[in-house]
Amino acid sequence: MARIRLHALLILSSALFYYLLARLQDLAFPHVEFSRGIGWIYLPAGARLLCPLLFGFSGALGVMLGSWVICFFYLYPDDPLRSLAGGVSSAIAPYLVYRLSLALFGMQDSLRQLSSTRLLMLVPIFGVASPLMHHLWFWLHGDAVDLGRGFAVMAVGDMAGALLVIYALKALLGLCAPGPEALK
Repeated sequence: MARIRLHALLILSSALFYYLLARLQDLAFPHVEFSRGIGWIYLPAGARLLCPLLFGFSGALGVMLGSWVICFFYLYPDDPLRSLAGGVSSAIAPYLVYRLSLALFGMQDSLRQLSSTRLLMLVPIFGVASPLMHHLWFWLHGDAVDLGRGFAVMAVGDMAGALLVIYALKALLGLCAPGPEALK
C-alpha cells in the first residue's frame, strides 16, 4: 500500500510541476509562441525531461496528466483528440529518453551516475525526441502546420525551456544548501 501511495504522490507531483511550469510560461513568456502549443521557450519541457529522469514511469504518467490538463482546458479545448495525443506525446518521448539514458550511460534506476555533464548531453536528445513525437502525430493526423519550421521551433523551445528549468532549480538548491560554516 505504501508503494502505491508513493507512485500516486510521484504522479501527482509531476503533474502539478508540469501544470505550474505551463502557467509560469503564460506569465513569463506570453509572446514567444510560434503557434498554439509551440514556443521559442517552453518551460514545461523542463518537467518533461526531469520528471521521467527522477521518477521513471510515474514521472512520465504525471507529465501526461499535467499535459492533458493544459491541452484539454487551455490549448485545445475544442479538439479532444489533439489534446489526448498531446498528452501522450508529451510523456512517451521523455520516457524513451529516460530509458535510453539508462542504456547509454549504463545507469541504474537510481540515476546515481547522472552527472551534470550527462544531463546536459540528454537535453539535445530530448530536444529532438519530443518534437519528433509531436510532429509525427501532426503528420499522421494531417494537420496543416509547417512541419519543418514547427519542429525546429519546438526543438529550440524545448531545449531552452529544459535548460532554464534545470538551471533555475540548480540556483534554488544552491540558495537552500547550507553554507560551509553550517557543516562544522
